[in-house]
Amino acid sequence: MEIIEKAPAKINLGLDILGRRPDGYHDLAMIMVSVDLNDYVTLTDWPGDEIILESNNCRMPLNERNDVYKSVCLLREKYGIKRGVKIHLEKKIPICAGLGGGSTDAAATLRGLNQLWQLGLSQEHLRNIGFEIGSDVPYCIEAGCSLVTGKGEVVEPLAVDLSSWAVLVKPHFGISTRTIFKEIDPHTIQRVDITRLAAALLANDYPQALAYMGNSLEDISISKHPFIQKVKDKMMKAGADIALMTGSGPTVFALCANEKRADRVVNSMKGFCREVYKVRVLS
Repeated sequence: MEIIEKAPAKINLGLDILGRRPDGYHDLAMIMVSVDLNDYVTLTDWPGDEIILESNNCRMPLNERNDVYKSVCLLREKYGIKRGVKIHLEKKIPICAGLGGGSTDAAATLRGLNQLWQLGLSQEHLRNIGFEIGSDVPYCIEAGCSLVTGKGEVVEPLAVDLSSWAVLVKPHFGISTRTIFKEIDPHTIQRVDITRLAAALLANDYPQALAYMGNSLEDISISKHPFIQKVKDKMMKAGADIALMTGSGPTVFALCANEKRADRVVNSMKGFCREVYKVRVLS
């Protein structure tokens, strides 16, 4: 039996840091939305109990350092499963880009194994398991547009119709999320009103939603990598409705209400950055 799961990238329309928790983690409030840039996870039964992980990307670790591999091990441990599996990971999402590539691959693996091994786990159960792998995995189990709070474990799908285009630009460098979070000062960090952003999205008020979009981590990442600001400025000059960093960066996305405007942004970024993607927002 073979299962193929699509693993879409995500962008943060809003990311706010509410404060530091006693356990050292941060309380977050985010609105994430999927975009049509996908990895593909193909899962096949394999004789014995061996885990075989393959990928088209030579930069991907194919062992326990990969979140796909971790997902298999975690499910097998929790449910006493002895079956083997062969997984092919077709990478399209840039690595270390703030687009949730590792998390969405893990989520796709959990969904696929739930079918392949006929575990009958609910979405809520899969989200709880996913949170043990990474804080973005619970959202990626759901995908679409969601309000995400807590440490990432609380996911509330939002019924919105954000029919826009997005242009993603991945600079030549990567950013470690852990490094950026170490720099957070909750007293001075820029704030984003996630409640008002959610209300504007639910009302399908695109101009108002643009006004409330933002990312609390931008200032920190830009201070370390000023090139991110150059990307944002160039996108806005080309006619983007908004240009924001996603996650802890370095990828910047531009939202455009129509494809013609998105094409102008794409053309302006060609030659400036090697990795440029025009995608639809999947709300």
